[in-house]
Amino acid sequence: MNVSQINTAIIQGTFTNDELHSIIDAVKFARSKLAQQIKFTVRPGTAVKFTSNRNGRTYTGTVEKVAIKFATVNTQMGRYRVPMNMLETA
Repeated sequence: MNVSQINTAIIQGTFTNDELHSIIDAVKFARSKLAQQIKFTVRPGTAVKFTSNRNGRTYTGTVEKVAIKFATVNTQMGRYRVPMNMLETA
C-alpha cells in the first residue's frame, strides 16, 4: 500500500476508532525513530536545512545546540528551535 492509498482509506472512514488509534501510535513511533536517527548524525556546527510549517519557507543554517527532541539552528534570519524530525543535512 502506498501513501495515497492509505490516505484515501483513512478519509473514506473505513477504519474503526481502535484501528485509527493504532495508526496514530505507529506514526508517532516512526517519527520518534526518525528524530533519533537524525540526532545521531547532527552535531553542533553541522549544516542543516528545514522547512517552516508556518510560512513554507526553507531555511538553511548551522546547528548551535542539540537537545533531546529539538535542535537550535542559527540561520541568517535568526535562531530557531526545530524538532529533530524536521531537519535535513544540507
